[in-house]
Amino acid sequence: MYVDSNSISPTVVHVISKRSSVGGVASLGDDVFVMRYKSQQKIEVYDAKTFILQRHVAIPGLDARCWGLVPCSYNNCLYASDDSNNSVHRVDLSGSDAVMKWSVARYPAGLSVNSEHNLLVVSHHESMLQIFTTHGTLIQNIKLQADVECPCQAVQLPTGQFLVSHSGSLHRVSLVGVDGAVVRSYGGQKGSKLTQLNSPRGLAVDREGRVLVADRFNNRLLVIGESLSSAHEMSVSVDGGLQGPYSLWYDQCRRRLYIGEWGGGRVIVIDSLKDFKNVCYL
Repeated sequence: MYVDSNSISPTVVHVISKRSSVGGVASLGDDVFVMRYKSQQKIEVYDAKTFILQRHVAIPGLDARCWGLVPCSYNNCLYASDDSNNSVHRVDLSGSDAVMKWSVARYPAGLSVNSEHNLLVVSHHESMLQIFTTHGTLIQNIKLQADVECPCQAVQLPTGQFLVSHSGSLHRVSLVGVDGAVVRSYGGQKGSKLTQLNSPRGLAVDREGRVLVADRFNNRLLVIGESLSSAHEMSVSVDGGLQGPYSLWYDQCRRRLYIGEWGGGRVIVIDSLKDFKNVCYL
């Protein structure tokens, strides 16, 4: 049974306890990885069924400011961005937890993996997208259009184009071509109206191309249509409301969404989320 609604009301199944700010959250198999600000060079690993902390993955030299975290099932590894050291760390997940790193453009932020199993790195200060192989060989540099300032997250679509969340003078989610030029955008001057964003951060995309964005300083999640012309709010019923939603991870196999908070320091887990459309399931 379903009810049409102006917003989604998904079911929160668990909240991983409040601690320091969450810079990144992701899952692979039965593991949930959480990277926190000032985490002392380690990543928390939780069980995806019980949400109990299982262990830590040590990443020597990882700075306290880590804004990006993403696994790759194909290469069985985990990547973490290192803001202060302008690098990316790769952790082998086959059992050794071996770590390697390589240099990237200044102040790397969000990370994602594309359909070719390569790593996409966003440079927050150089307004650049970089694509690397799993062992750090640079494949492509894409300089973003001048008004795409302070990019935070990027996802490559099947078309080869990119969705990029960015702030600066304009707070938008933009569709960007392979040449770095903006095709179309949602948002503009920062604000709290439905047509505006205020420090958009994490992105997730469902199978129909709908875009979920963590609208950080508006303490909300917005679902933006594939055409980037309209949006609605995803209502999340959690104590105290969302507090600075920052990172998103959508596990389509489990129909599960993870929300990492910067302000609240929690990881909020939502289940039975088939997609991001404007429907409330009962």
